[in-house]
Amino acid sequence: MSRRSVRGVAVASATAVTAVGAVVGIAGGGPAAASNDNVEATAADLTLLADIPVGQQAQVQTASLAQQADAQFAQASASAKKSAEEAARRQAAQDAKSKKHAADKAAKDRDLETQAASRSTSRDTLQTQSSYSLAEVKAIARQIVPAGQFQCFSNIVDNESSWNYRADNGSGAYGLVQAMPGSKMSSAGADWQTNPATQVKWGLNYMNQRYGSPCGAWSFWQSHHSY
Repeated sequence: MSRRSVRGVAVASATAVTAVGAVVGIAGGGPAAASNDNVEATAADLTLLADIPVGQQAQVQTASLAQQADAQFAQASASAKKSAEEAARRQAAQDAKSKKHAADKAAKDRDLETQAASRSTSRDTLQTQSSYSLAEVKAIARQIVPAGQFQCFSNIVDNESSWNYRADNGSGAYGLVQAMPGSKMSSAGADWQTNPATQVKWGLNYMNQRYGSPCGAWSFWQSHHSY
């Protein structure tokens, strides 16, 4: 290989030039670092490359390419590691959020169960008496009907019986919720004619089964003036 062709190879590869500069420095007995002060110094170094055996020139270029590959691999590895760490951080944050949501839901469910159990106990311990005032009837209903549905239940009872648990319309409808016929309420208790609690239980069950809730029943009532 002539000096001219060797110089062409060196100029074609910026990486090879850097590596060759180091080799030239060693071959000439000077410092390993190549001088970049001016173009003439660079040209001089490249000219000396012709004095290096062809086999060694190939080794220098191969070593330079290997160094580039190693550097690229290290950069890629660092980037992959950073991405993996970021993904793990995001997953950990998501897991923590999911666990908190599940814990909050479990706590809310426990509270609802406690409230339901409390209402059930109140219903079971209601004492019957010979007569009830309007305030007493409403207080009994509040212990049985869920708080969020009570106003809708009350609206229906206001319109059907004005909270008179002995209301009879003369056509067979009877009680707070004006069951038609009134004897239907016997499914909730044999004392359906005299016990407001029995009437409220039957009415609430009827509204839930037919309309989904007292509020569903009230929505229907407003459109039809009956339910």
